[in-house]
Amino acid sequence: MAGFVLANGSMSSNQSGEGEIRKAIVEADLVDCMVALPGQLFYSTQIPVCLWFLVRSKDGRNGLRQRSGETLFIDARKLGTMTDRVHRELTDEDIQQIAAAYHAWRGDRAAVGAGSPRPYADVPGFCKAATLEEIRQHGHILTPGRYVGAAEVAEDGEPFEEKMAILTAELQKQMAESARLDELIWKNLEAIGYGLPDL
Repeated sequence: MAGFVLANGSMSSNQSGEGEIRKAIVEADLVDCMVALPGQLFYSTQIPVCLWFLVRSKDGRNGLRQRSGETLFIDARKLGTMTDRVHRELTDEDIQQIAAAYHAWRGDRAAVGAGSPRPYADVPGFCKAATLEEIRQHGHILTPGRYVGAAEVAEDGEPFEEKMAILTAELQKQMAESARLDELIWKNLEAIGYGLPDL
């Protein structure tokens, strides 16, 4: 296995033959996992990066499951916490979440611990095992966000019509308050000689 860190552009750029190189790597079934990381992780640059994990064989040797023709995509862009206004750090829990998804997908018993690893399952908005055919349909672009989709939003049980009625009533109150404050500001400006000019 080989892993490396590249700028996010490496997952989709077609400049200088990058698209053809990426296509050849994908078609050779060398890409095991792609992880998109959040920006601001490094002191030397603010750009977001991605992790590429490449393997020569996905044939299920060494106690791993057979995963030929599959690539795991992990979108970790929402993970991490800001340590100050310009730097983000991945917590131990964040790293464990990424590693657990990868090891479960590979079926890696040794890395997960004794006994069977937890079974892998796609998690909308976080991880997805995509087939080679799906990657071809996306033009060999390896951006995890294209594959993992959006995270599921929990329903609160309140019907849409009721939510909209409440929100529009709140908006109407806020707009009325805004108009009242605008009028008050102009009156105060007029009192000190800076009222609305005559048109």
